[in-house]
Amino acid sequence: MSKAQPFDIAGVEPETGRPAPDRLTAGDPVFTSWNIEEADGGVYSGIWQSTPGKWRIQYDEWEYFHILEGHSIVTSDEGEVFELKAGDRLILRPGFKGSWEVVETTRKDYVIRL
Repeated sequence: MSKAQPFDIAGVEPETGRPAPDRLTAGDPVFTSWNIEEADGGVYSGIWQSTPGKWRIQYDEWEYFHILEGHSIVTSDEGEVFELKAGDRLILRPGFKGSWEVVETTRKDYVIRL
């Protein structure tokens, strides 16, 4: 296996989903994920997209992401507000709790470490 992986979704079968009903607070968002890499040790990377809506989030893992398009607002339970648009990056650490609101369909690339 190569030690390099192109970050390309061509040929990757997308998966769709929604927030768990008990976490949904507004709208009817639909998630689409293109999982590019799932490595031993709990490392995941790919592209994620969501249509508008709002839901509660809780992180048990580390996630770094880069917004490719759209507009989202991530708000921590402590009141920190992160307005996210194309070009913005954020790291969410284990223990982060809050909400994710997709104002305009948002697409991001991500790397998650369990």
